[in-house]
Amino acid sequence: MSSPEKSTDHIEPYSPDLVPVKGKDGWYRDPESNAVVNCNKTEYDDYMAAYNKRKQKDAKFEALQTDVDAVKLDLNEIKSLLKQIIVNGENHAS
Repeated sequence: MSSPEKSTDHIEPYSPDLVPVKGKDGWYRDPESNAVVNCNKTEYDDYMAAYNKRKQKDAKFEALQTDVDAVKLDLNEIKSLLKQIIVNGENHAS
């Protein structure tokens, strides 16, 4: 990961009451809720890119699974029709 300038790497904390977290650049603690807030824009952007990539991968997997299920149904139908043809052929031959 490249290290962008500090001014473009951080967004302003949403509240002036936030306390910086020691050892974590761009992280702040909300004194009211004790929640940790990450105000590092680069880390957020990286997280969102990874999240979107996972979502695309999941959507692609779902589409492939749907296609495989459709092919299975088609093959079962073909198999059933072939069995019918064989049975009908044997009945006509007798």
